Amino acid sequence: MRRSIDDLRTFYGEPTGALARRMLARRLEDAWGEANNCDVLGLGYATPWLDGFIGARRVIAAMPGGQGAEQWAAAGRNRTVLVDDRRLPFAAGTFDRILLVHALEEADDPQGLLAEAVRVLAPAGRIILAAAARGGMWARAETTPFGHGRPFTRGQLERLVREVGLEPAAWSQALYVPPWRPMLPLADGLEQVGPKLFPGAAGLIMLEASRRAYARVQPGGAAQAVLAGRPALTPSPAARDQASAAHPMVAARKQP
Repeated sequence: MRRSIDDLRTFYGEPTGALARRMLARRLEDAWGEANNCDVLGLGYATPWLDGFIGARRVIAAMPGGQGAEQWAAAGRNRTVLVDDRRLPFAAGTFDRILLVHALEEADDPQGLLAEAVRVLAPAGRIILAAAARGGMWARAETTPFGHGRPFTRGQLERLVREVGLEPAAWSQALYVPPWRPMLPLADGLEQVGPKLFPGAAGLIMLEASRRAYARVQPGGAAQAVLAGRPALTPSPAARDQASAAHPMVAARKQP
């Protein structure tokens, strides 16, 4: 059974939830920037991050029926819809970017949910799955939404996206600080050292997937390798086997 919309809203209004919101927002900004000229879908409970996509043409929050929906306004209009997460009310190929947060862990059929997301994804579109990390302390904390339902490992997410016809492109982790309020002031420092010192302690895992990789094309037709000094998400092994141009997920503010 999914966490209710009231529980989720309350959590993200508290210090621990505000921290989780900030850490994921940082990764999304580096990955997709402002989503310029994109149609964006947030599936699950993604509204805490959708306001960051200020360059998007359209942003819609789709919330599963078992969770409930809240009003969320974009450009002065309510952009929230209550959905059956295995039968989304959108035409095929509608969205350039799809963000899943608090979507997979409590889904009755994670593969069916993701298959529907793929159906409404544009041919060159990109999906980010954000889910509770199986080895992290957040998955053990029932006072947070990450402590409910089914947590994931990176390998499990990669298998899941491949089962629905996508290819993993890049991944990252966040929330190395334990979900205890006295520890929250240490969060920024632990985000810096956590990946090297205790990578298995991350509370949140993010995986991006797409139908195929694209290189940025410069005027004149030359392909440009897109590099970032400090990428938010790291190319997955599958992505490294592709052409020498860096995968677009490595770059901040990549255009669609």
